[in-house]
Amino acid sequence: MSLSPAFFPTESVLSFRGRVFRRQELELAREIAKNHAGLAVTEMARTLCELWDWKRQTGRLKDLECRQLLEHLQAQGWLKLPPVRRLGRRGPRPIRLTEASAPQAAVEGTAGEFEPLELRVVECQPERRLWTELMERYHYLKYRVPVGANLRYFVLSGQREGVVLGCLLWSSPAWKMAARDEWIGWHAKQRARRLQFIVNNSRFLVLPWVRVRGLASKILAKSARQLPMDWEHHYGYRPWLLETLVDAQKFRGTCYRAANWIRVGQTSGRGRMDREHKAGGQAVKDIYLYPLTSNPRQRLCGI
Repeated sequence: MSLSPAFFPTESVLSFRGRVFRRQELELAREIAKNHAGLAVTEMARTLCELWDWKRQTGRLKDLECRQLLEHLQAQGWLKLPPVRRLGRRGPRPIRLTEASAPQAAVEGTAGEFEPLELRVVECQPERRLWTELMERYHYLKYRVPVGANLRYFVLSGQREGVVLGCLLWSSPAWKMAARDEWIGWHAKQRARRLQFIVNNSRFLVLPWVRVRGLASKILAKSARQLPMDWEHHYGYRPWLLETLVDAQKFRGTCYRAANWIRVGQTSGRGRMDREHKAGGQAVKDIYLYPLTSNPRQRLCGI
């Protein structure tokens, strides 16, 4: 939705990430951006969250969403943000690979031999470093800093103490995907209000030396049971739908189908966070969905 600095057709002018922002709130954002240009954008977002009382049910500030809102307002010409501060070298920091993520001895068998599986949320710094190393070293897409809400997991076995079998990343959903949106049946305003109730499986890695039949689908099935509780614990609400993208030139999506995920179509090749329809050259991927409730479409459409 474009904003005109001189004219507001209604009092409620912008819906973003499930919240409607009124004229006076957007005026406040513009005033802070103008009068406090010395603040970093992140600090500006936190300040606005405090003033707007924009928080998760857990009490945490929605500063990531607020930063995205500020960037959206800047793109629409409503305000001007200070330039991003460059600290040190430009671009992502290189990830140093250590012996902790080095290849291990082969782990073989059937999934039943490794149950019960444990999905452990990665929270402490040493675990985060190991998780990042494993993704960077063994996932074909490498490690990328996740945007928005996210949870990282290690996959462990109750039968093999301390042995990591795989890694998962669950994160904010794609802004827009035609096949997914058609399956849901919502329009743009409904999507803007309820997109947060979808969670994306943006990374799934079974470590290359782990050759356990049926393991991947078991991990996905356990994730579908556990993730809603973990997400609610960290972010204050439960998701209603899971999504993922599978590069059909590299993978057949067998484990997702075995775990009862639904293939609904393919992406357009623009990239999952492309709001402005400018990006191109991305691989076309199959879109899979997994309902977490009996009526996700009705809930997402607000029916």
